[in-house]
Amino acid sequence: MIEQPTEAVLEADSLWLDVEVAPGRVLTLARGIDLTVRAGESVALVGRSGSGKSTLLAAFGLLRRPDRGRVVVDGQDAAELSDARAAMLRNQRIGFVFQDYSLVGHLSVVDNVMLPFEYGRPAPRRRARDRAVEQLDAVGLAGFEGRRPAQLSGGEQQRVAIARALVREPALVLADEPTGALDTDTGDAVIENLLEATRRAGVAAVVVTHDPALAARMDRSFELVDGHLLTRDGHGHAQRDRRSDGQVPA
Repeated sequence: MIEQPTEAVLEADSLWLDVEVAPGRVLTLARGIDLTVRAGESVALVGRSGSGKSTLLAAFGLLRRPDRGRVVVDGQDAAELSDARAAMLRNQRIGFVFQDYSLVGHLSVVDNVMLPFEYGRPAPRRRARDRAVEQLDAVGLAGFEGRRPAQLSGGEQQRVAIARALVREPALVLADEPTGALDTDTGDAVIENLLEATRRAGVAAVVVTHDPALAARMDRSFELVDGHLLTRDGHGHAQRDRRSDGQVPA
């Protein structure tokens, strides 16, 4: 039996992204990008500072509109969504992990993980808490529920952020430099937590990073160069002869 490809969670089709860097001066950061990311798959985006990686991630997360082309998340075309519908889809089907953790200092760990339930479609508090506790256990933080972020190490705070990103059972997780503020050993442990958690849940993950070693641990790796996505091979070399859906063109 031929195995059928898993469902496409994120699709970029001829995506163009522009930013105005000065009055009358526009910089193009994405030039006709095509990318498909499927359920359970991890993809790395690397590139020099200022290349547009975070802007591309923002488009994937429905935080900005394409200037041309399409972004489709969980089967829904961003161009066809109102701002309110885009916000609802973002809250329910996309999880975010940031370099600075973005935890709320006066809230407990479990309350931080429960925060996504405060927006969009609510859930009963007991169910929300049970889900938060379950996700904390999954990232190795069982028993940390009552602590405050200031009582945690950097690696522990980032694992709380991963638990928060997964608590609403999203289809897609977007991580922007998730290990950038951590030492190498801690960063390795955190990224392993992220990859294990997303694979176990069948969640697609797109990770922006400067770290070639981290990128090599993903299922696929791309480099953003002059607005184009180049496939990176296992040695970290960028290649122009492969499409961004992982298929070799005819």
